[in-house]
Amino acid sequence: MAFMHFDKSMEILNDIEIRNYKKSKKYLTNTLGYILAQDIVADHNSPEFPTSAMDGYAIKHEDQPLKRLKISSINPAGADLDDEVIGGQCIKTFTGSLMPKGSDTLIPIENVTVEGEEIVIDEEVPYGFSVRAVGENYEKGEKLIEKGTKIDFADIGVMASLNVVSPLVYEKPRVSILSTGSELLELGEMQTSDAQIRSSNNYILEALVKKYGGEPMQLGCIADDKESILKNVASALEQSDIVVTTGGVSVGDFDFVKDVIVELGCEVLFKGVRIKPGQHIMVAQKGDKFIVGLPGFAYSSTVTALIYVVPLIAKLQNAPSPLHIVEATLRSPFNKHIKKAEFTACHYSLEDGKYFVDFDGKKSGTSAILTNMLGSTALLITSEDDEPKAVGDRVKILLID
Repeated sequence: MAFMHFDKSMEILNDIEIRNYKKSKKYLTNTLGYILAQDIVADHNSPEFPTSAMDGYAIKHEDQPLKRLKISSINPAGADLDDEVIGGQCIKTFTGSLMPKGSDTLIPIENVTVEGEEIVIDEEVPYGFSVRAVGENYEKGEKLIEKGTKIDFADIGVMASLNVVSPLVYEKPRVSILSTGSELLELGEMQTSDAQIRSSNNYILEALVKKYGGEPMQLGCIADDKESILKNVASALEQSDIVVTTGGVSVGDFDFVKDVIVELGCEVLFKGVRIKPGQHIMVAQKGDKFIVGLPGFAYSSTVTALIYVVPLIAKLQNAPSPLHIVEATLRSPFNKHIKKAEFTACHYSLEDGKYFVDFDGKKSGTSAILTNMLGSTALLITSEDDEPKAVGDRVKILLID
């Protein structure tokens, strides 16, 4: 069996085109974490008129040398005030109030002493002090939030100020998760044989899908026989956008997932990549739906899910992958013995804006050591042609948190 170069598998993944993105309008407060499917453009100036930024007194700047000004009126926030500031007078004005006609400056209450119906100016202020100019926050026609933005709390606040009740967003892809293997035990299920293994893959994948913007559908463990796999994968594909299976994709006598995928009419984009861990990774497509067959070992399935599933979740929302590759400096040597692209768990730290990596607390062994993902973990990336790395070498790491 010929295995594909890792770079080629990434090229195929990146070149996938989604024909019909799923979009819907959602009530604003329910959009946190969704990807925006429209530009948000201001339909008015904010503020629309000169507005007070503090509690104080609206004055004419040129009147400050008079030292005493008569308080002619009060201007609460939200009030429609017809009174005008004329020479030698002021109007008491509150934060958020429109500046009265005739005024150009706001002198704060801390700068004056009130004596009866007058203020005594103790400290003068510059022209225009504490007056919010028209359009200070945003101007009419200004694009404030771009399509493709992952909605955060500030985006919700800005849209609320624009009275955007139900913005258009990309639907979060539904991701069905299936673990294959007759030896697997569900969470809470009693062990009755030493040959049984406690399943963790489906639970870490559920958490991973949630973390990176998908909606997981936990379908549990299924028996490692072709009929069960065909029935469950077909059902999962019908009700979701991505089906993720773990186990059943290598070359064993009981590995049926690859056969089932073909029977379901899916196009296998690639099967087998020269990577460690997870060389038996498989990705297939049917329209705008995908099946990703991950290996059975916990660490292998986690790493390959990060590399192949997370970008698909983003692609279905017309968004870039949330994972980032950065440069870092090695504080421990790295011995490379295999001619494959490798993704090795490492401990990372950020110091004075620079990343450093070592392997403290990381165990060497098989692709089943899930505990290597605990803590401040990144994945050290080395290519097929890389040589062993020494302390101080610059390397690439994939940030996953």
